[in-house]
Amino acid sequence: MKIRVMTYNILHCQDYIRSRREGMDIIDYDLIADTIRSQNADIVVLNEVRGSGDHPGYENQTKILAEKAGYPYYRFGEAIRLHSKLPFGNAILSRYPITAFEKIQIPDPEVKDEDAYYETRCVIKADIRIRGKELVVFGSHFGLANSEKKNAVNTVISLLDRCSRPHVLMGDFNMEPDDRKLKPIYDRMTDTAVLFDKPKLSFPADNPTVKIDYIFISKGIRAVYADIPDLSASDHRLVISDILI
Repeated sequence: MKIRVMTYNILHCQDYIRSRREGMDIIDYDLIADTIRSQNADIVVLNEVRGSGDHPGYENQTKILAEKAGYPYYRFGEAIRLHSKLPFGNAILSRYPITAFEKIQIPDPEVKDEDAYYETRCVIKADIRIRGKELVVFGSHFGLANSEKKNAVNTVISLLDRCSRPHVLMGDFNMEPDDRKLKPIYDRMTDTAVLFDKPKLSFPADNPTVKIDYIFISKGIRAVYADIPDLSASDHRLVISDILI
C-alpha cells in the first residue's frame, strides 16, 4: 500500500516572508494549513509547534492545523516550556488512527561549552494503524550545539534498535547529509532523498542553501517518490515522500 509522508518545520505557524518584510512575528494558520493540505500527505510530522499557554500567541496549534488541513488524528509532544510556562515541541497529523503515542526526552548536555543556542528537545513516537498494517513514526527536531546533536542521535538510535516494526524517522536535524554525526542513522535507515531528480535543499525557504530536513525509512519500506517542493511559507521547505508499506 502506498502512502505519502511529510515533514515540515512550521516556525510556530509564522508567515516567514511577510514577517521579515514587516519586521514582526505574523502568525498565519491558514497559510501553513493550506501549504500542508496542498501536498495531500497521509502522515505529517511538524517541528516548532506551540501548545496552549498563558500568552496570546500560544494556542493549540496542532489542533488548529489538523482541523484546517483536514486531519482527524493528531498529537502534540511538548519538548520544553519556554519561559517556564509556554509549551513548544513537535506534533503529528494523520489520516489514520494513532493507536499509541509517546514522547521521549533527549537529554540535555551535561556541559554547555559551545557558543550556540541550547534548547531542550524530544522525540515523538506514534504507532499508526493503516488498513490493518502498523507503521511506527518517529519525529524530532535536533538542537544546534554539537553536544545536543550527539545526544539526539544517540536517543534516536536507541529507539530504532528496539523497534521491530516498519518505521519512518522524520524531522529537522540541523545537520547536512555529510555530517558524520548522522552516520549511525544512515547505517540503519535510507534517506528518501536518494530519489530526488536533482540535489534539493530545504533551508531557508526563500533561497535554500542547505538540506537539514529528512525523511528516513527502515527496511521493509520502499520509497517510490521524494521531493522538496519550491514553497515558501515557513522558514523551511517541507519534505515529502511516497512510500510502500
